[in-house]
Amino acid sequence: MKSASDFQVGDSFELVREADRYRPIYYAAVSGDFNPIHIDREMGQAAGFADAILQGMCTMAWLADACTAYLGDPARVRRLRVRFSRPVVVGDVVTFRGRCVAVEGPVVRLEVEARNQRGEEVLKGASAEGWVEN
Repeated sequence: MKSASDFQVGDSFELVREADRYRPIYYAAVSGDFNPIHIDREMGQAAGFADAILQGMCTMAWLADACTAYLGDPARVRRLRVRFSRPVVVGDVVTFRGRCVAVEGPVVRLEVEARNQRGEEVLKGASAEGWVEN
């Protein structure tokens, strides 16, 4: 397991996720969020989107997954901050690119950007705080 000395300012990480046709349905099953805009193409289109849209909390879970992969343990993720700036539409591929911006004792601070395949930001100001042992 990594210790605080294994994390360096400037380290970077990346995670790519695809919002396939079934992702909103799977997420609805575990979260209980069966809002039709998430699981019905026609409802998404009626709301002005090209298709159904992914639940925002699923996008945030992907952010947590990216940070967990870098930190090495889900128990190390202590805080996530995010502003949803654009819905993720079924068919979108989202790339999370993060970097370590500070290591202060056992606290590791991360900044993450998330963009779809068109280069559009889907999250703004995403950051995380991890706690690692020295």
